[in-house]
Amino acid sequence: MAFAHTVRPYSGEDMLMISNIFTDLPDASAEERITELLSRPGIRIEQIVSLGQASPPGFWYDQPQGEWVMVVKGGARLRFEDEPVALHLRAGDFVDIPPHRRHRVEWIDPSQPTVWLAVHYSA
Repeated sequence: MAFAHTVRPYSGEDMLMISNIFTDLPDASAEERITELLSRPGIRIEQIVSLGQASPPGFWYDQPQGEWVMVVKGGARLRFEDEPVALHLRAGDFVDIPPHRRHRVEWIDPSQPTVWLAVHYSA
């Protein structure tokens, strides 16, 4: 999937690619879609597009790296195993998830695509 829509001169021979997280959203009606936007040592940035998907019953993410995640469009409920109530995330809301903090997605808005920006980083 090509996100770049404009190329502008940058210093020297490098070109600056300008992209938009909302351009050409993948169809997430059958399954959540994850697109890597950038990867460098110790960091990975992803666009996640969801449409009504949620974590399977009893499933908890337990990731070895940290994850900063923001809902940029749509809505979701994120639940942490050690918290009694799920967080309701709306466009603009973000949360930093430390390594091995068990969590799950309890609900994603089924009426419109939910677009996430996820930054995975080494702890």
